[in-house]
Amino acid sequence: MMRGIILAGGTGSRLRPLTTITSKQLLPVYDKPLVYYPLSVLMLAGIREILVISTAQHQPAFRDLLGDGSHLGLRLRYAVQPAPRGLADALLIGRDFIGDEQICLVLGDNIFYGHEFGFMLRREVEKLDGCTLFGYPVADPERYGVAVLDESERLVGLVEKPARPPGNLAVTGLYLYDNEALRYAAELSPSARGELEITDLNRRFVAEGRARLVKLGRGTAWFDTGTTDSLLEAGQFVQVMQKRQGVQIACLEEVAYRMRYIDGDRLGELIDRFGADSEQGRYLSRVLDTP
Repeated sequence: MMRGIILAGGTGSRLRPLTTITSKQLLPVYDKPLVYYPLSVLMLAGIREILVISTAQHQPAFRDLLGDGSHLGLRLRYAVQPAPRGLADALLIGRDFIGDEQICLVLGDNIFYGHEFGFMLRREVEKLDGCTLFGYPVADPERYGVAVLDESERLVGLVEKPARPPGNLAVTGLYLYDNEALRYAAELSPSARGELEITDLNRRFVAEGRARLVKLGRGTAWFDTGTTDSLLEAGQFVQVMQKRQGVQIACLEEVAYRMRYIDGDRLGELIDRFGADSEQGRYLSRVLDTP
């Protein structure tokens, strides 16, 4: 069984004053809190045991929002990252939670959407051997960690925010790891900025020839909502897609039902909780009535 981790810590300093009194991952992206989007990714991957890592200040709000996950057929747990010590620090915080299992780490401010994205993700989980990263073509690769591929499209290197990018494939905030990633993370030394860098962890797997990159191309959308512009763009994207297609993105109740984490009776209880006459209640009623 794979365990999931959502890293929702940090100060959200680039989004102030929006994040002065709340977590970035609790801000709305159109009609849902941002954290719903990475949580839905883990659910679509077939993961039901999930650790949410946040700051001590914001943890009560996450607990109030998500509870223990039982209403969605999940088991949610919570942990604190006392200081922003880097993305790889999430593996150290989650060591006891992970145990001997494989790991899917997703950043709390990343949004993924695409046709059959869940199917692709479950397939990658099944064939994981070492480390699997997900690359997305961007117009400004100098802002991201960039994947280096050889002539055979094999992952041979990773470059962090290069002045002269070797390509345009940004490494997204979604990572699959075998269990030895826990040991590798514990052996990392802090970088010049005092953090345990996820790129250094990934390079360990690349050096061993046990890292692969999955390209998320046309038909898939990825947002790293670390700025006000990207947060707004993500909200506009969700609004347009939902209005045009008549289906919701990252509707946790629907995902739980489609993945058979909950049955129709439980979904009916959730509809009653929202109110059958509410917009969300009406949407979930249509989900329940659709074979």
